[in-house]
Amino acid sequence: MNLNYAFIAVLLMALVTYIPRVLPIVVFRREIKSKYIKSFLRYVPYAVLGALTFPDIFYSTQNILTAICGTAVALILAYRNKSLVVVAIGAIVTVYITGLII
Repeated sequence: MNLNYAFIAVLLMALVTYIPRVLPIVVFRREIKSKYIKSFLRYVPYAVLGALTFPDIFYSTQNILTAICGTAVALILAYRNKSLVVVAIGAIVTVYITGLII
């Protein structure tokens, strides 16, 4: 690999990761006063996390039915305000038992 090519690639990657971090600071210099924008920005991390992880849940097991059952149990436990450990263990146990039955 050419050293100049590697150096240019590192600089471009640094620039691409730096822009999204600095852009909000440059654009939003003053405090955001709009209730709509504030409420929107509060939900962005949860929406992004859900969009990144939810599709992979259904391909995490060899059978989609076991994944659906585990997801359903996890959603029910989370809706009932159970702790993250209880939700994870409940989903894992459900997937395991469903896998034994199917």
